[in-house]
Amino acid sequence: MLESVGVTAVEEDVYRLLIATATASAEEIASCTGLSPGQTEGVLAALAAKGLASPTGHQPHEFSACPPDVILLPRIQRRADALDQARTALNDLVESYASSRRRQNPGALVEVITGAETLRQHLRQLQEGARHEMQWFCKAQYVAMPSGSNREEFDALSRGVRYRVLYERAFFDDEDAIDNVIDGVRAGEMARSVPHLPLRMAVADRTVAICPLVPGGPNGSTTQPTAALLRDSSLVEGLTSLFDHYWENAVPLAVSGSASGGHIEPGAEGAPLRDTDCKVLSLLVAGVSDKAIATQMGLSRRTVQRRIQHMMALADATTRMQLAWCAARRGWL
Repeated sequence: MLESVGVTAVEEDVYRLLIATATASAEEIASCTGLSPGQTEGVLAALAAKGLASPTGHQPHEFSACPPDVILLPRIQRRADALDQARTALNDLVESYASSRRRQNPGALVEVITGAETLRQHLRQLQEGARHEMQWFCKAQYVAMPSGSNREEFDALSRGVRYRVLYERAFFDDEDAIDNVIDGVRAGEMARSVPHLPLRMAVADRTVAICPLVPGGPNGSTTQPTAALLRDSSLVEGLTSLFDHYWENAVPLAVSGSASGGHIEPGAEGAPLRDTDCKVLSLLVAGVSDKAIATQMGLSRRTVQRRIQHMMALADATTRMQLAWCAARRGWL
């Protein structure tokens, strides 16, 4: 059992005997273990050299065991640390090997994925393998993974993976979309909104990306979705640069409100507005239409428009764009 920390099976038997008997002479140990006197002397000398046993000084050739936690635990910890370092080095070697082989075989850089279930499985594996960051372009009308079904995100967030997610305006028209975004942001997701996204994609650690190659979703192609799995290449670098560009120009979304309710809002907290106005403003700046705002909040479209007019009057704004600008200056966003 202790061979991994440099103790042989015979040495372990003698050491256990010393622990059980408190002290024992070489003759007693030889009698109990069946070792010859010479073998017993050799084992005791080895245990003493490893700090596991020491002479008592009371009688010739009498030994006692040293505390195992003091002697063995540090050795086990050093072995564990060495194994962790070896595992990290191995992962780096595996990644370097795979990257080198992909460069020698360009066909391995792109893998075509066909079918909704296969695509879902790859998206799950992509997140399970992420170590640092996930980047997402979320368009309206899912292709393979409906809003709210991505439980892998919460698992990854819990182990420290950063999520940056960009939602296009039409995404919030989908049923339960806002509630699902609220759940993600509360779990640690960093969310922003833009009027439109050019494509769907998910990128892990800026090295592996998945993006559909043909239209899909309820209003897309009736054929099975087809996507590309892209590995460490200039294509992935281009996609991450595209994400960074959109991210810098997007509206940040935060969450406020109670655990049972809550709403998404752009920017910081502390807006001097009613909760209803805060939610209307947050959805308006995120690019959600009046009709969708009314549906999400359970209000009439006329009420939504009246609340927007009220905020425009408070901000002394003549257009909705000016309202957003004034709201940001006044700390409403």
